[in-house]
Amino acid sequence: MSPADASAGDLASQRALSEWLPRRLAAERPAITVIGDVMLDGWWSGTIERLCREAPAPVVDVAARDFAPGGAANTAMNLAALGARVAVAGIIGTDDAGTTLRRKLQDAGIDVRHLLAHPQMVTTTKIRISSGGQVMLRIDDSATSVPAEALAALAAVVRAAVDHQDAVLVCDYGTGVLAGPVRAAIIEALGQAESRPLTVVDAHDPRPWAPLRPDLATPNAQEAGRLLGLRLPEGPDRVTAVTRHRDALCAATGARAVVVTLDRDGTVLFPADGGTHRTWARPAAEKQASGAGDTFVAALTLAHSAGLPLTASLDLAQAAADVVVHQPGTSVCSTAQLGRYLASFADTALGIEELALELEAHRSQGQRIVLTNGCFDVLHKGHTRYLNQAKQLGDVLVVALNSDASVRRLKGPDRPINTEADRAAVVAALSCVDYVTVFDTPTASPLIRRFRPEVYAKGGDYTPEMLEETGAVEECGGRVAILDYVAERSTSAVVNRIRAGEGAGPGQ
Repeated sequence: MSPADASAGDLASQRALSEWLPRRLAAERPAITVIGDVMLDGWWSGTIERLCREAPAPVVDVAARDFAPGGAANTAMNLAALGARVAVAGIIGTDDAGTTLRRKLQDAGIDVRHLLAHPQMVTTTKIRISSGGQVMLRIDDSATSVPAEALAALAAVVRAAVDHQDAVLVCDYGTGVLAGPVRAAIIEALGQAESRPLTVVDAHDPRPWAPLRPDLATPNAQEAGRLLGLRLPEGPDRVTAVTRHRDALCAATGARAVVVTLDRDGTVLFPADGGTHRTWARPAAEKQASGAGDTFVAALTLAHSAGLPLTASLDLAQAAADVVVHQPGTSVCSTAQLGRYLASFADTALGIEELALELEAHRSQGQRIVLTNGCFDVLHKGHTRYLNQAKQLGDVLVVALNSDASVRRLKGPDRPINTEADRAAVVAALSCVDYVTVFDTPTASPLIRRFRPEVYAKGGDYTPEMLEETGAVEECGGRVAILDYVAERSTSAVVNRIRAGEGAGPGQ
């Protein structure tokens, strides 16, 4: 199945992240309303050559002043850049900041009919002053309270703003714009909708939104900690901590699924009906990047509203966030940028000796290596679930792909469906995968002896006694881990359905 064939198919069955996928999602043109706390971000930069006389503080001679929509407005900008038809509902002032913000949203093709201006409102503004790539100071200017008349006016247009939308994204950062009557109007309007849109809550405190019963809530680690009344540890241990309290998170948010964002540690998804799904970030050195969380929730909402499965939507959103953390300022991820990022994985399969050197560097830092192998021809839910489980067994996940010649020997002359280069690109694009290599030997035992992984992982349709590689693993001091087997999720079954011209079938 070529990428062109796949892109024409049903997004609901799509699991892999391929370079054509962002274009396919953009072609769906989902209608999405963002309602909440819109802001204007300022990025002022200059040089420092002296201290001021009044205090031992640096003097920044400002050379450039740039402004960009921030907060909920940045989320809307990301949605528009990814191809959605976007409308914004919120409250701004009649000040210069409000005028600038409205103009920038309009220039991006965003519907601002429900972005209401009030003369007694101050448009929230966050100005960052930097020199030499380092932010020195941030100046925040916002209203101490939102005028009651402005809240009443916004509440009055909520039903029109959310009507006939594919998704509604609530961005509540605690400025008071979504308080009282506005929240009540949103809950009532979506509760009475004949065809309810996908509903996503991105809030500093999701608890007041629990009566909405959103499809998704997206707290960050700090917000999740406050929900639980806990101080979460830093680093990867946060995943273990929040996982222990998944039921409490789902109950507190009232959501069908909760996605906890963990900055440099990626994200973790908790559907209310069980299971988990992780993503792993590919972070950059933090200098002036801002708004990656807005990009993440925008891409997640667009992808899932267009029909992509939730787990694949999460992987795509992580990729979009990885794009913007490498860009300065408050920036967006466009369809073209996301496609190029996913295409960059096309040549990422490393040679065995080159990869061995990389793994030694990881091992010298005390990191555990996990190795798995397989054909991974037509990626499906069983593959992605299995690879996510494998990643959680250590720090670095290596996927060894059977070469095309090896697949033919194993599966027959009409396989693989996709070449080893295509298979490597698709697998490498998954956030849980750190390295991909290709091997041609009958078993993975030579790779095991060369890489000496701490863990060798295989799917649950095996036992350690069945695996020829078990001896090599134990010889190198590692252990074999047998992961969950997902029934009715085989590549052969998928290929047979394609050849028979059949659809996914019930529950697939």
